[in-house]
Amino acid sequence: MTPVLQVFARAPVPGQCKTRLIPALGSEGAAQLQRRLAHHTLQTACAWRSCHAGTRIELWCTPDAGHPFFADCAAQYAVDLRAQPEGDLGARMWLALVSALRLRQSPVLIGTDCPWLDVAAISRLRLALKQNDCAFIAAEDGGYVAVGLARAVPELFAGVTWGGAQVMAQTRERARKAGASLVETGCLPDLDLPADLHRLRSSQALAHLLPNIAQ
Repeated sequence: MTPVLQVFARAPVPGQCKTRLIPALGSEGAAQLQRRLAHHTLQTACAWRSCHAGTRIELWCTPDAGHPFFADCAAQYAVDLRAQPEGDLGARMWLALVSALRLRQSPVLIGTDCPWLDVAAISRLRLALKQNDCAFIAAEDGGYVAVGLARAVPELFAGVTWGGAQVMAQTRERARKAGASLVETGCLPDLDLPADLHRLRSSQALAHLLPNIAQ
């Protein structure tokens, strides 16, 4: 099956992205961080693609795919643009993933909130899909930063309390009830709250992602 990396990203519009970081960074700083995180994630995806011939990268955009930032990304990274559908996060992720499965492709979906997600972590998740129905990289806050599916398991994404600390726990329970094998290949921090910024600031490899106001 052809591997597909699906990147979920929000346009870096001040006041409409990384809103929980606005108290620390301001709306312009939060938008600058969103822009840098998106570029970093796409660079990681391209690095993975360079090691795996035939891989496609899809950039799933919100609020729509028409923002100039996304057009620039498509040109710079040779990715396919897709508009995120309507619905909550679970519905949007499921529709993206199943669109690949219907084409007999093997999807891995990632967001842009975890700059610690690297090529090795994506490779471990992909390898786990050879023997499991679904694979996840958990987030330290109780959610997850990546998901891959070997077969359709819609129950994983239904009725989950998105944004809460029980997302991964609820997903495990849904997989159990659906009779789907689930494996977690790691646990990483993500970047959602002002308290998370210190970890980025203290990382020699990633501190450059901070907006100028937070340097």
